[in-house]
Amino acid sequence: MAGRTFNRDNYTEWLRPVSTRNTHEISDAELLYADGTRAQLLDVIKLTLTQAEPLYHQTENHVIAAVQWEKLQEAQWNHVTAATETTTSALWHDGLSSYHGLNDKVPEAIAHTLTNSLMLIEPQTLSLVVAQESKFMGGYDRRIRAAFTYNDTHYNFVVTDPWIENKYFAMEDGRYDIPMSRLCLSLPEILNGNATKLVAAVITPENVAERRQ
Repeated sequence: MAGRTFNRDNYTEWLRPVSTRNTHEISDAELLYADGTRAQLLDVIKLTLTQAEPLYHQTENHVIAAVQWEKLQEAQWNHVTAATETTTSALWHDGLSSYHGLNDKVPEAIAHTLTNSLMLIEPQTLSLVVAQESKFMGGYDRRIRAAFTYNDTHYNFVVTDPWIENKYFAMEDGRYDIPMSRLCLSLPEILNGNATKLVAAVITPENVAERRQ
């Protein structure tokens, strides 16, 4: 759960709500509004924070207060495009790849020099690839990856968007081209000496509405 703050349609800094638990995760109960519905992607939310709690490159982390969240409205495609960022540099750092990925890893030493861990970008091209992947300790996992280009550089990141997983895991393995999209990229905490880039959300003009159904 993360998003960009805004005031009168001016989008400013990123914010990632975290808890005081060791895992920093927000619980299911904390995601509930007063009417019992659950906070979801593209909700515009009012929430109360107690303090900033950056963790290395995750400078966006802020601890939530024990105050129920309030849903103000639902963002539309025009809000998504307005919040999109541009950069002419690498997506944090290029040149290191996992076995199945491409330009998807950031060494710990470099990650500690970074000042952000979230981006919303418009890829030049995007395909969602559904396939079985071998695991390091044996066996296979079915995964969805985003194979995309940005600034004429090729990337391949694992997709963790639950809505996309539900939709594409119900389909056959294959490559699905997406003509227009925005990708929310996330750089998680360090694991085994690297931070592995992820696609936290795949947003399209069509699924902005489909996610509400």
